[in-house]
Amino acid sequence: QLVESGGGSVHLGGSLRLSCVLSGFTSDDYAIGWFRRAPGKEREALSAITSGGTTLYAESVKGRFTISNDNAKKTMYLQMNDLQPEDTAVYYCAAVSPPPDLGKLLRQSAYDYWGQGTQVTVSS
Repeated sequence: QLVESGGGSVHLGGSLRLSCVLSGFTSDDYAIGWFRRAPGKEREALSAITSGGTTLYAESVKGRFTISNDNAKKTMYLQMNDLQPEDTAVYYCAAVSPPPDLGKLLRQSAYDYWGQGTQVTVSS
């Protein structure tokens, strides 16, 4: 089970840190991805991290978002800075074990487990 938290409402330029807790996940070899779905748009990949610490970012968030993990707590984070109104979306974390090839880490189809999502709203 994956549980996201940390969403909320912020003003333009603000920051939020999302958390994703892997509950009941026994494997120590996995990958976590962060995705979002904006109103009226398809769900898009943002970032991914493996339990070994390899990270990937979509071009749309590179430089503004930072993914990290605390393997001991089985918790992943997405630090989001300089938020813009177009970042308004429902944000999801997803997990897969074992991790797929690096080239597949930002593909939704690579992930088996999904959280319920957390809403992020950025106002101007």
